[in-house]
Amino acid sequence: MALAALLRLSTLDLQSLWYDEAFTPVHVLHPSVWATLRSVAHTENSPPLWYLLEWADTRVLGSGEIALRLSSALIGIATVPIAWAIGRELAGRRAALLCGAIVAVNPLFVWYSQEARVYALFVLTSAVAILCFLRAATLEPTDPASPRRLAAFALSGAVALLTHYFAVFLLIPMVLWLARDRARLRAAAGAITALVLVGLALGPLIATQGGHGTQWIGRWPISERLQAIPQYFLTGYSGAPLGHGVELLVALLVLGACGFGFWRISAPAVQGAHIDEGDGRRERRGALVMAMLAAAGVLTPVVLALLGADYLAPRNLVAAMIPISALIAVLAAAPRGGWTAVALAGAMLLAFLAISIDVELSPRLQRGNWRDVARALGAGDRARAISTVELGAAPLEYYLPSLRNLRSTASVRVSEIDETGYAPLRASAGEPPAPGFHLFAHLEIDGLIVYRFRSARPRIVSEAALRRHVITLARPEVLVPVSARLSA
Repeated sequence: MALAALLRLSTLDLQSLWYDEAFTPVHVLHPSVWATLRSVAHTENSPPLWYLLEWADTRVLGSGEIALRLSSALIGIATVPIAWAIGRELAGRRAALLCGAIVAVNPLFVWYSQEARVYALFVLTSAVAILCFLRAATLEPTDPASPRRLAAFALSGAVALLTHYFAVFLLIPMVLWLARDRARLRAAAGAITALVLVGLALGPLIATQGGHGTQWIGRWPISERLQAIPQYFLTGYSGAPLGHGVELLVALLVLGACGFGFWRISAPAVQGAHIDEGDGRRERRGALVMAMLAAAGVLTPVVLALLGADYLAPRNLVAAMIPISALIAVLAAAPRGGWTAVALAGAMLLAFLAISIDVELSPRLQRGNWRDVARALGAGDRARAISTVELGAAPLEYYLPSLRNLRSTASVRVSEIDETGYAPLRASAGEPPAPGFHLFAHLEIDGLIVYRFRSARPRIVSEAALRRHVITLARPEVLVPVSARLSA
């Protein structure tokens, strides 16, 4: 937990807010909790729990970068002991230590612990539901403690559903496992009914949200998304620039540790060894249950995407990385593995840790640096227009709060036009966006590109002209100061 806290808290404000993070304080969170809930219904595609927590945080701590991300960081730290407990339930102390360590240093878990969005809470609530499921599943239906543990599973599963809709893909196999025969079904009926009712209660919200803003998923080729799923776990959300060589190296360490552990727990017990056959059965059962959850959490959305219900964004599968981590821990920490298993598991953890540290040191692996772009543009309500890519609009509105979107039918009187974006650039990038303007500055800030143009006197420029001249191939947005002089 100390290592997890160090990785998450020491650099919490190092990176700029990116689009999704900035969108929350700019467009979703309002002084009134009811206005916030209305925004969640009409601008987001997640259940309301995280937004309510973030709204409460901003009422107390404000809307600065650290304040917005602090809850995710604390939640990410709290996930480590839950992962430890999952490993202990599955296969004992060695698996517990390794599972907790993976969650502490894996670059994907560190990344979402430093992001002001729902994903860290999604991971935690799903992990708690898995832990409660494991404790409930180990009891016979006649055990007097069973109702309490089933109630804990129902409560934790409901909280997970209220956090992220993709929790359902992890909960379904857990429910089926608990109801795998008639006696267990009778014992678990109340818990299952409670989860079904929570799911049905979310139906109207799902219909209202209607997949708003998810069109980008369909524009991302599914083959690339499928490749991104293992890449996210092995090298993190931003690990693509590291190259396939690093990804392959980490994959070999993971597969080596798991393969060796699987071979050892599958082998017959050695005569006179301190490890008996029962321990091998426990590990095999734990590995089977985690493999089942991981397969359901990943493959079900993949199958649905292939059938036309395509909401397969790899980041929506982040909670499925908990059973994957637990599966790795059970196999790699097998007591029969000896020092070979310890060495492979240690190398895997060092690789994860090295990548997590590299993200904090290398701007190429970090979120787009819109904070420094905003500093370069400067604050103020002077007569200017800023054209940017869609992913840059909310961050610039956050860091330059005097800005607003220019409506599509309007024109604006400006003496400065700033164009911002990233590669690939249009062939016209660097050319004046309107007659009378000339280039006076060209900047590159950690991969983000800025062209700045000025005119000797204010000129009227239409939103359509500014949008057409955006410097990149991405979808454009046009921002102007709130005090800008507009005309039809």
